[in-house]
Amino acid sequence: MVVTKKATDCEICKKKIITLLESLGIKYKNTSNYILAFIHKSLVNERPDFAPTHNERLEFLWDAVLELVITSRLFNEFPEKQEWELTDLRSALVRWKNLANIAKNLWLNKYLYLWKWEELWGWRTNNYILANTVEAFLWALYLDLWFEEASEFINKHIYTTLGKIMEERLFKDAKTTIQEYAQAEFDITPIYKVLDEFWPDHEKNFTVGVFLWDKQVWTWKWWSKKKAQEKAAEDWLENLKK
Repeated sequence: MVVTKKATDCEICKKKIITLLESLGIKYKNTSNYILAFIHKSLVNERPDFAPTHNERLEFLWDAVLELVITSRLFNEFPEKQEWELTDLRSALVRWKNLANIAKNLWLNKYLYLWKWEELWGWRTNNYILANTVEAFLWALYLDLWFEEASEFINKHIYTTLGKIMEERLFKDAKTTIQEYAQAEFDITPIYKVLDEFWPDHEKNFTVGVFLWDKQVWTWKWWSKKKAQEKAAEDWLENLKK
C-alpha cells in the first residue's frame, strides 16, 4: 500500500511554496497555510489523502481584513470624496477581476493544486479561481505574520492598482453598468434569478440567469449566488460591447 503525505507535510510542496514566498519577499514562519491556500476543492474530492481540505474556507476571514486596509487608506487619502465614491473605489480594488489580474502578475496560478480534469479544462487561468486564491493566500499571510505584514502586501500589490482603476474608470461594477444601460434603453431593471442548484449542500453550485422582462439574456454558473450574478452581468456586458 502506498502512503501519501498530506500536501502540508509534503517536502516538495514546501520547497515550491518557499520559492514563491521568497520571491515575494515574505519572511514566513510556517508554510502549511500558504500551501492550503492553493488547494482547489476539486482536488479534495479526488485526493482526500493528499488534500483533506481546500482553500475556500480561508476566504471568509480575509474579506474583512482586506476591506479594512483598503477602506482606511481611501478614507485618509481622499477626504473630498463622498461615501458612495469611496465605496465604488473600494469595490473596484477588491473585485474578483482586479484580484485575478494581480494573481496573474504574481504568477500565483503556477502554484495551484487542481484535479487533472480541471487542469485540462483550463481552470488554472480561471479568473474567479485566481481571485479566490489571492484571498486565501492573504488569509494565510495574516495568520502567519499578522496584520502589519498583511497590510504591507495589500498596499504593495493591491492598492497600487488604484491609479489604473481611476484612470480607466473601472470603479463601476458590471451590475451597476448593466442596470443603468437597461433603464436608459428599455426603462426596465434587470432581474437575477436562480435557475438551478446542483452538487451536495456543502458544495452547492448555482445557475443564475439575467432577465429583461421575461426574456433570459444571459446565464452563469458558480458556487456563490452573488458571484454568479456578477459574472453573468460582466459576460453580458462584454457581449453587448462586441
